[in-house]
Amino acid sequence: MKTLVVCSGGLDSVTLAHHVARDRHLAGLLSFDYGQRHRRELDFAAEAAHRLGVPHHLIDIGPIGAHLTGSALTDDIAVPDGHYAQETMKTTVVPNRNAIMLTIAFGLAAAQTLDAVAVAVHGGDHFIYPDCRPDFIRAFQTMQTHALDGYASVDLYAPYVERTKADIVTEGAGNGTPFARTWSCYKGGTVHCGRCGTCVERREAFHLAGVEDPTLYEDADFWREACGVGRSVAQEVR
Repeated sequence: MKTLVVCSGGLDSVTLAHHVARDRHLAGLLSFDYGQRHRRELDFAAEAAHRLGVPHHLIDIGPIGAHLTGSALTDDIAVPDGHYAQETMKTTVVPNRNAIMLTIAFGLAAAQTLDAVAVAVHGGDHFIYPDCRPDFIRAFQTMQTHALDGYASVDLYAPYVERTKADIVTEGAGNGTPFARTWSCYKGGTVHCGRCGTCVERREAFHLAGVEDPTLYEDADFWREACGVGRSVAQEVR
């Protein structure tokens, strides 16, 4: 199936791109600049497209993102430290972000007569992000089936929606994903901060998967406190 992968440049979506390139027909990568402070991730998405030999479509929806106020990812609001499963992490929600991006992705896929759009939402996203949950994925597919009725048939492929980030790391290790060439940190510095929710989740995922983490972090040990992991255990996987 000719598949367009929505790729932010993060660990999950780059792993998905490599998965689709191996098991399906990868038609291209699609990224969005919505004014995110960590737009450095877009460079890694472009690099992934070049590495996999497919087009990289970068769509600027900054004017839309500028109106989706109140998120630490787009406004002058501090990105909170800690684990994803904390109430404070809800400040990283960009309202309806995935619904907006997927609507554009389906339009592009239909125009290019592609068979599917792939998205890397996973089980760890469910607590914070309503547009990453299984019910949303099912409902969005139903909506697009009606929206494109008689014009195109495009499937929404979300293979990780019921899986953990550790599962994604395990798959990525098996399909040759270059983890060091992915970007997760919401703070968008020179290296991963190691303290924001996505950095903590990334570090924890490598630990749970038993895979060496090649990522450079400003604070490589904060995840222990955030995840309740003892020092001796953490040192074993450093």
